[in-house]
Amino acid sequence: MALFLVQHGKSLSKDIDPEQDLSKEGILEVERIANTARRNGIRISRIEHSGKKRAQRTAEIFAAALNPRDGVQERSGLKPLDDVTAIADQISSKDNLMLVGHLPFMERLTSYLITGSTDKPVFKFQNGGILCMDQDMDTHTWFIKWALMPYIE
Repeated sequence: MALFLVQHGKSLSKDIDPEQDLSKEGILEVERIANTARRNGIRISRIEHSGKKRAQRTAEIFAAALNPRDGVQERSGLKPLDDVTAIADQISSKDNLMLVGHLPFMERLTSYLITGSTDKPVFKFQNGGILCMDQDMDTHTWFIKWALMPYIE
């Protein structure tokens, strides 16, 4: 079982779309990553997103490819500057949960789960990529299991 963290796909600027829906490039990249995850047998129980248009659209694309058993829903506490500790204490790797959100939240949550501090960067997200984390069953410590990113740089 695992926790899947996703930064929303590339979005339109506020000048073009005040709600910042995904750009065409963002849609294509998220679809490519979501379909790669499906082909590799990734199973998701539920997808939760921040409620912002770009995160919701990213979650919907992943849901179309991965067909999560419990669907897609908005969750408070996933906005860019929200407190990661409030969410971290509620997360279990037993659920195969995917969270779709924003920076700096996703990077700070990853750091907090692994190091206990939000100020020690451990992973650099890319728009539309997936970071898979898991917990050691004995120690309950979190670790990075794998990542699937749009670009290998």
